[in-house]
Amino acid sequence: MPEINSRLSTALADRYTIERELGAGGMATVYLAEDLKHERKVALKVLKPELAAVLGADRFVQEIKTTAALQHPHILALFDSGEADGFLFYVMPYIEGETLRQKLDREKQLAIEEAVKITTEVADALDYAHGHNVIHRDIKPENILLQDGRPMVADFGIALAVSAAAGGRMTETGLSLGTPHYMSPEQATAERNITNRSDIYSLGAMLYEMLTGDPPHIGGNAQQIIMKIVTEEPLPVAHARKTAPPNVAAAVATALEKLPADRFRTPRAFAEALVNSQFRPSGAAADDRGARRWPTAAVVVLVSVALAAGLAGGWGWLRSGPSVDLPTVRFVEDLGNVSLATGYGRLFDIASDGSLVVVGIDSAGVTRLFFRRGDVLGMEPIPETENPEHPVFDPAGDWIAFVQGGDLKRVPVDGGPSQLIARDSDAKQLNWSANGQITFAKAAVTKSGIFIVPEAGGRPVLVPGTDNANPRLLWPELLPDDLTALVTLYPDLSTAQIALLNLQTGSVQPLGLQGTHAHYLRTEHLVYGHPDGGVMAVPFHLASLSVTGEPASVLEGVAVAGGSATFSGGATQLAVSQT
Repeated sequence: MPEINSRLSTALADRYTIERELGAGGMATVYLAEDLKHERKVALKVLKPELAAVLGADRFVQEIKTTAALQHPHILALFDSGEADGFLFYVMPYIEGETLRQKLDREKQLAIEEAVKITTEVADALDYAHGHNVIHRDIKPENILLQDGRPMVADFGIALAVSAAAGGRMTETGLSLGTPHYMSPEQATAERNITNRSDIYSLGAMLYEMLTGDPPHIGGNAQQIIMKIVTEEPLPVAHARKTAPPNVAAAVATALEKLPADRFRTPRAFAEALVNSQFRPSGAAADDRGARRWPTAAVVVLVSVALAAGLAGGWGWLRSGPSVDLPTVRFVEDLGNVSLATGYGRLFDIASDGSLVVVGIDSAGVTRLFFRRGDVLGMEPIPETENPEHPVFDPAGDWIAFVQGGDLKRVPVDGGPSQLIARDSDAKQLNWSANGQITFAKAAVTKSGIFIVPEAGGRPVLVPGTDNANPRLLWPELLPDDLTALVTLYPDLSTAQIALLNLQTGSVQPLGLQGTHAHYLRTEHLVYGHPDGGVMAVPFHLASLSVTGEPASVLEGVAVAGGSATFSGGATQLAVSQT
């Protein structure tokens, strides 16, 4: 570090005199410096060397010119930028005061009027910048400077300039844009098309912390925080700050909506809601959006594979594969006095497009299948499905296959009588493939095997060599090549492995992955349950049927027992059952 400081001081000696380091962030180190030409104190921000190496001086300086044109009372001006001896830097006014982060660290929570005032003034700055097609992308307390109580937004557009200059090569730096606590869900899932509503989310997260004392989501590490941002609702403001006016609580809840389209259209609209005592979210009661209750029984969470990318520790391993833009879908269902059914194997599934979920629900000792459309509240019962096992959607999401009393049946989602597929099949662990076949296992302790039966019905056919295999073969899932199935080699949970089964020869090829119940996602990844109680993901090349990277944790705290993980994978989605 002293060598870098010496080089930097020498490189800028004709323009700035560096006095001392003020602090360091994810992208830059900040120095207090003297502007020799104008005889004034300035904040000199120097990009991290590894970041500068990726960006290149010309592109960065060109991109940052856009932000230099911003002139607003609540935007910290950009004085200068450039390159010196390989260092990329930009210069802003030095503000005598403190950051909002320092104020929050000292006071924990702010007065409601003060928090709303800071937010509305920052919103005014954002509204101005958005009108000039500049998105901040890194709104957080560290970037809000307080000068005599007046907020000044720093680093405006720097994240955008860095991202644009990198030309999609941010993964080479090992750094990410944005701070986890204040990232919007679309930033957390590494979506490329970030709109102005991402800034609105971050501003809402910052106001949430000013009011409650904590960000909307906290965790032990960045991965845990990002998971919560995408999958969990924050505790309503009113729960932590009873004195918060209903319109303020409702405005924060709207700003923190998961889907950008459900947030305010503009920062100005957010600011207006904060000072409008009559504001209530459109189409919902204020206490439904501003003081939403947590379900007490169980939830089902749907997460796109883009989330798995964000939580995989390295961020870069998914991006090395095919680029797939997938929506993130989530719902929480309060089951009241009933609960998710339990038993051998899982009792829920997700349609391949994420639009439907089927769940086995136990009420008064009777289990039935219920389904829910992703955009409609409430679970609907499916007739003739008492005491079901192993429900699974067909690829189109029109039918559900399940086992009832040992018989393999199917029932239309939109209603109608059930149809017999195979009698006395003792089928378990169903998988309905795109080629119109249902693959299943007979997994009794004394007898096992992998079978295939046509979806229209018929006699199940045993896959050669799988009858009474040792170790047992569980959880078959047919891969898109129609010749190979994912299976679990299951002597016991602690030594279970993911393997490939050739359906023509019956040969088994272990993949070197400890775990159970694997699913293939069309982004060329496998997700599977780990004995420690979590979901893992690993890159998988379909053409060569080989693992091409290291496994990474996607989610912890998922039940894995008896060879069954309580989650389900569709073509593009991952569904997780939590209680």
